[in-house]
Amino acid sequence: MDRPAWAPEGVDMQQASPARMYDALLGGSHNFEIDRKAAEMGKSLVPDLPRLALSNRAFLRRAVRFLADSGIRQFLDIGSGIPTAGNVHEVVHAIDPDIRVLYADIDPVAVAHSRAILRGNSRAGAIEADLRKPAELLDKAAETGLIDFDQPVGLLLVAVLHLLADSDEPIAKVADLRAAVQPGSYVAISHLTSEMRPEDAGKLGANASDKNRIGIHFRNREGIVAMFEGWDLIEPGVVELPVWRPESERDLHEAPGRSLGLAGVGRKA
Repeated sequence: MDRPAWAPEGVDMQQASPARMYDALLGGSHNFEIDRKAAEMGKSLVPDLPRLALSNRAFLRRAVRFLADSGIRQFLDIGSGIPTAGNVHEVVHAIDPDIRVLYADIDPVAVAHSRAILRGNSRAGAIEADLRKPAELLDKAAETGLIDFDQPVGLLLVAVLHLLADSDEPIAKVADLRAAVQPGSYVAISHLTSEMRPEDAGKLGANASDKNRIGIHFRNREGIVAMFEGWDLIEPGVVELPVWRPESERDLHEAPGRSLGLAGVGRKA
């Protein structure tokens, strides 16, 4: 199989990646055949899966605008994935070109493509880092000069915490990030859930593990709310993806009561 010019050497083109599968579901072009096959398998099990991807992307856009309107002038997007239309830096720079954005992802393809897109942009950058090692991630972020942890930060944990197993202690990882940021900082979290559709969640989780060797952990509402411990939840709290402050009917990619994702935004007092 020919390696695309945008794919770094050393990347296993026979192993699906959550970031590239998400890109495929969104109709992007920076994915491999294995990622497209994995996305198609997910769609065969749950046909409305692409709506989930669109719903999550719409939540990210709304949450980012809310944080920027609330005065946040620097964003750390952890688990940022493959940049597609409506990236965080595009959204915030339409509001204020001086807002700084740093993308962080464990997938070298996502990081390489981010850097290619951002070349020449002094207000945005990308690092390869692992959420499971928050101290190392935070050090790398500070070294870029884009994130000043003496000022409030907008932390974005969008569609990433469900990639951590319980043994990775995702609640503790969010707590470590909270401890590192100043009061007035925000966190936006979206997470796959088994709350509304346990059978579909079970099928997707089993397929990801058995067929694609990817651990995806659908959690109930209680488990996701626990990730906001220590943060003051912003109204309407932890809710289905399309229900978090929709701006128009275009944001309703999933019918309320049918979403496979929950989301919320919290503020550090």
